[in-house]
Amino acid sequence: MQEGTILIADDNRGVLTSVEYLVEDYFARVLAVSSPESIPSALREENIDVVLLDMNFHARVNNGNEGLYWLSEIKRRSPHTQVVLFTAYSDVDLAVRGMKAGADDFVIKPWNNARLLSALREAYARSQGAKLKHRTADEPRMHWGTSPAVAALRSMTEKVSRTEANILITGENGTGKDMLAREIHRLSPRSGRPFVAVDMGCIPGSLFESELFGHVKGAFTDAHSDRTGRFEAADGGTLFLDEIANLPLHLQAKMLTAIQKRTFTRVGSNEIRTADIRLICATNRHLEQMVAQGEFREDLLYRINTIHLHLPPLRERTDEIMPLAHIFLSEYAGRYARRIAHFTQQAEEKLTSHTWPGNIRELQHAIEKAVIISDSDETIDAADIQINPTATAGGAVQNHLPTLEEMERQTLGEALARSHGNLTQAASSLGITRQTLYNKMKRHGL
Repeated sequence: MQEGTILIADDNRGVLTSVEYLVEDYFARVLAVSSPESIPSALREENIDVVLLDMNFHARVNNGNEGLYWLSEIKRRSPHTQVVLFTAYSDVDLAVRGMKAGADDFVIKPWNNARLLSALREAYARSQGAKLKHRTADEPRMHWGTSPAVAALRSMTEKVSRTEANILITGENGTGKDMLAREIHRLSPRSGRPFVAVDMGCIPGSLFESELFGHVKGAFTDAHSDRTGRFEAADGGTLFLDEIANLPLHLQAKMLTAIQKRTFTRVGSNEIRTADIRLICATNRHLEQMVAQGEFREDLLYRINTIHLHLPPLRERTDEIMPLAHIFLSEYAGRYARRIAHFTQQAEEKLTSHTWPGNIRELQHAIEKAVIISDSDETIDAADIQINPTATAGGAVQNHLPTLEEMERQTLGEALARSHGNLTQAASSLGITRQTLYNKMKRHGL
C-alpha cells in the first residue's frame, strides 16, 4: 500500500535514483534533493513524513556535522517527521550520536534493500503516531455539512490548505471560523508544527505589541524578563489572528511589515528577528467598510486577503442542523456518561425551526444543556431544548433577540453613562483604546 511522503536527501545522483526506484511502490509521494539547502523549502511546501538523510554532502568532508545539523533543523521545523540516517560503515559511531539527537534509525551504505525498506516503513508508522500525539483529544474539529455552499467551501479549503497563501475567514460569530482555521492548519504541510491562535478582541490595547511581538526585560514597568510574542511562537507553523479588525490602527503598519518580510522586533529591542509563519486571519466585521471609514489600512487588507473564505450562517444551511445536533449529542452523551442517542420528532422540529442567531456555537451549547438536564435515558425531548425564541424558519417572529450591533451600541452607551462622557475612562472600562471607542461611537451614531 502506498502511504505517506518521503524525502530523500543525498548528494549522489546514483543513490537518489536507486532509492527512488526502490521506495516508489511503498510511499504515495517520493521527493529527492541533492542539496540539504533544499530541505527547509520542502518541509514548508510538503507534509513530509520521513526523511532519508545522508550524513555527508561535500567531497572530502566526512565528519558528519552536516548530517547532525540538518537532523536538528528537520526536528525543529517538523517535530512529527521521522529521520533515517544514511551513512557509511565507518560512521556507525556518528549514526549512534544521531540516534541520541532524535533520528529514528540509521542504514549503512551499501545498503540491503529489505533492511532499508523496513527502516523507512517503521519510521513512517512512528510519524503517524507522532502526529496523533500532537493533536489533543478536545481539539475543535471542523464539522462539514452537505449544503452546496459548504461543499464549495470545503473544496476550496482543501485546495488552499496546501499552499502558503494568507487566508482571511469571514462570517458571523459562532459559525466556526476558529475551527476552519485549525482545519486549514491540519491539512497543510505545517500540521505537525505549532498552531498559535490569538483572540485580538481579548487583548488590551496597551499590550497588543507585546503580545504579538514580545518584549525584552526592562522594556516597560512590568517587563521583569524577556517574553516571546505570538508571532515568534508560531515560527514554522501557523499564526491565527482572530478578530483582526480589533488591531489598533497605529499597529497595523507594524503588522503589515511583519507579514511582508516575516521580520519583527520585540518591544524595547532593536534586534530584527525572523519568523517563518503561515498567516490566517478572521473577522465578523466588514473590513472594506472599515477601510472606507479610515479604521483599517487598505494595504493590510490586501495583504491578509490573498484567499477569502466565507462561512455562511447556520440559518442559511438548515439541512445541517440535525447532522450537527447528532454529532454534539454523541459527543456530550459520552462526556456525561449518558446513553441518550436520539431526538424526538418534537425536538427535531424545535431545532430546525429555530434561526440560531448564535450559529453553531449556540446549537452546541443547547445540545450540551439538553443532555445534562434530560430525564430520559434514551431521547432528547423538545422540553429539554432550552433556547431563546427568535424568528422561526417560517418567518414568524416570537421574542426579539438583540443583534450583536445592538448589544455593542447598548454596552457603549452604558459605559459612556457610567463615565459621564469621559472617553478615556469609558475606553479603559471596556478594555479598548480611546481611538477604538471613538470609531465605534461614530459607527453607532453616539
